[in-house]
Amino acid sequence: MVSQYQVIGNSAPRVEGIDKVTGKALYTADFSPPGTIWGKALHSPYAHARILSIDTTAAKALPGVHAVITGRDVAGGMYGRAIKDIPVLALDRVRFFGERIAAVAADDEDIAQRALDLIEIEYEELPAVFDPLEALEPSAPVLHDGASAYQGMKLPEGAPPNAYSVIKVDRGDIEAGFAEADVIVENTYHLPRVHQVYLEPQSVLIWLDGERVQVWTCSKAPYNTREALATAAQIPEESVVFNPTLIGGDFGGKATPSDLPICYFLARASGRPVRMILDYTEELMAANPRHEVVVQLKSGVKHDGTLTARQVRFLVNSGAYAGYKPAGIIRGSNQAAGPYKIANTRLEGINVYTNTVPGGHMRAPGEPQAFFAVECHTDEVAKAIGMDPLQFRLLTLVEEGEETAFGEVLQDVLAKQTLMAAAEAAGYYSPKAPNVGRGIGIGDRPPGGGQGTADVTLRPDGTVLLTTGVFEQGSGTYTTFRQVISEELQIDPERVEIEVQNTDYVKMDSGLGGSRGTRIYTTAAYDAAQAAKTELIGLASRQLEWPEDKIAYAGDEVRRTDTGESVRWADLLARSGDTVSGRGHIQDSARPHFTSFTAQIAEVSVDPETGEVKLLSFTTAHDVGKIINPISHQGQINGGVMQGIGYALMEELRVEDGRVTTLSLGDYKVPTIRDIPPMKTVLVQSESGVGPYQIKGIGETPIGPVAPAIANAVADAIGVRVRDLPVTAEKVFQALKEAKA
Repeated sequence: MVSQYQVIGNSAPRVEGIDKVTGKALYTADFSPPGTIWGKALHSPYAHARILSIDTTAAKALPGVHAVITGRDVAGGMYGRAIKDIPVLALDRVRFFGERIAAVAADDEDIAQRALDLIEIEYEELPAVFDPLEALEPSAPVLHDGASAYQGMKLPEGAPPNAYSVIKVDRGDIEAGFAEADVIVENTYHLPRVHQVYLEPQSVLIWLDGERVQVWTCSKAPYNTREALATAAQIPEESVVFNPTLIGGDFGGKATPSDLPICYFLARASGRPVRMILDYTEELMAANPRHEVVVQLKSGVKHDGTLTARQVRFLVNSGAYAGYKPAGIIRGSNQAAGPYKIANTRLEGINVYTNTVPGGHMRAPGEPQAFFAVECHTDEVAKAIGMDPLQFRLLTLVEEGEETAFGEVLQDVLAKQTLMAAAEAAGYYSPKAPNVGRGIGIGDRPPGGGQGTADVTLRPDGTVLLTTGVFEQGSGTYTTFRQVISEELQIDPERVEIEVQNTDYVKMDSGLGGSRGTRIYTTAAYDAAQAAKTELIGLASRQLEWPEDKIAYAGDEVRRTDTGESVRWADLLARSGDTVSGRGHIQDSARPHFTSFTAQIAEVSVDPETGEVKLLSFTTAHDVGKIINPISHQGQINGGVMQGIGYALMEELRVEDGRVTTLSLGDYKVPTIRDIPPMKTVLVQSESGVGPYQIKGIGETPIGPVAPAIANAVADAIGVRVRDLPVTAEKVFQALKEAKA
């Protein structure tokens, strides 16, 4: 089929790529107004303790120190993205190991650290709770006894201690469904915390410039983060300006206020611009990792493969605070039911406070945890009735017009087609060597919603300016903008310049995240281009005295459709000495009635003597709409799969008695290119999607099913199952040992 597009659908280099690889790109740490000093925070050595006294006398007397602040100095400011439950600095007690208690601004980082070492604090250690199940017990210490007063908090009635969010959804008759089953399978799965491991750590620079608060920080959602800072500082939101910087990796973790409020109060106290940059020990100890989750699954099934009932309990260890998450919670109970036909379901999602590092967002929040549980469980259900896992899925996956286990009816459902494409590419039924296994994982995710704005300006020199408030976090959004404008204006992409504005640009922009970037900003850019063309045609009509309804835009020209006369629009603008602009704005937060399926198949070998797992090959199939930039699209797939492999086989932010023990990237292992096996990508094309190009999201879908595909392959290879990640050699060896016993 011949493409109707000239630019859309072709691979394009990154707009900012040359600057990044040559070192010209500017990140937060590269900005330094005159007089900038360093800020650092002091972290709690206890998971739960009352602060009895703080003596900052010696720290304040140290030469080179400009400000020392504690919770008493920040007026009890509270912040968070939706739920404002995080104190700027701990006031009366600390709730996790690593919580910020005091902060210093000094001439350099070394002096700031020496000042922190001079602060004397007296604590009274309190009983702590680390396990989310234990946190729900009536005897558990209550972490937030005044939680109902937090801005944005809506506590559920009758909830157990520390459960600040309980969501329950019932469909059908769960008890009748289990009674109808021939076999009932019940399992519990444990998913650990993992860190986003972005190359650029959390960093911020704040300068109080007269009545304006100038901010540079690595936030992909600057408008939302601005509100959180203004709330904590108790200042008008319009007084805060977030200035554009590039972001050195995100993966979900760069939309939180982090140290922003502390930095603001240090700048106010010192009268100087202040920068704060976390080191990686602080990142791993006190940032916002992916959540620990416990998933309890119970399914009823008939011998013919019909699923009669499924009960899900999705227990999220939120850590000490909820404020790092956009809605205060992560979901996952609905995904833990899977994209399967089940008449009777009971889904329960509980978010729980514990005395551990607060969790935040990481690529596809809640979904890797949910998909691991439900896809491993699916294999175990299939085994219980003696059915092949692939055949069982083909029998039970939802189809067009059918309700999912969550009660949703989707359009253009390509679950089975995507699974079969993966199976065929992977040679699922081909012969295997001893101790070699193949495993399946499947999941889905619709593109996210939000609001965004773009302005397009045609200039007399023939170039085009695209203006945006998006802070690029690495997903290639600026390149997408350029491709859309180039396509719609029928000009060379090199003639499109990208200009990034600060947060004075518009009232609100959702920023990047949630697989919304391409959905939202292709539409905004497309509409801006059409609006600019309309304005240009109006200008041509006025200047040339042509009938407006007889003028068409044609690349570099405006042309009369009746006579064929044409004029270069650059010449038209040069004569008028003016530019022509158009704005596109979209506000669409509704969940689409379609989704994008991912099916993945892993092939592994397992050494039965040591438990060592080797990933031999990996196949990933994706249900896609129109792909804007194929090389970027494939990059998202590769990156998501690589992160999924880390989640499956090696990554874990270990916490013992509330203390993170993996405090360096020497202890916290992430995969390198040597850990990535040969990979096949299969794209299942469809005509469904959103926006002018019918697109589907790709940023988050590749990561979710990776871990269960690998765990299922291990079980297929040696007949034992590991139900908690990561699937290490030690766990496999222990499972083999127990199986023999």
